[in-house]
Amino acid sequence: MPVCPVCNGPEKREELVDEAFQFDGRYVLVGGTPAVVCVRCGEQGFSRETVEKVRTLAHGESKASKNASMQVFGFVS
Repeated sequence: MPVCPVCNGPEKREELVDEAFQFDGRYVLVGGTPAVVCVRCGEQGFSRETVEKVRTLAHGESKASKNASMQVFGFVS
């Protein structure tokens, strides 16, 4: 089993997460997305099949369950 690419943690678990994805300059939030999550640092990974399903959702083949606005910040160092 591969280790986490962020912290090298060996232990992961499968979870359903809410995740924002960016496609063509716009963001979509997908609730209940299957992910593999590092137990140590929380880094999330998604299978190719999951990403393809999200891409299909984002490109209008499904109707969004609701719309929401969000605040956008620029990081200032």
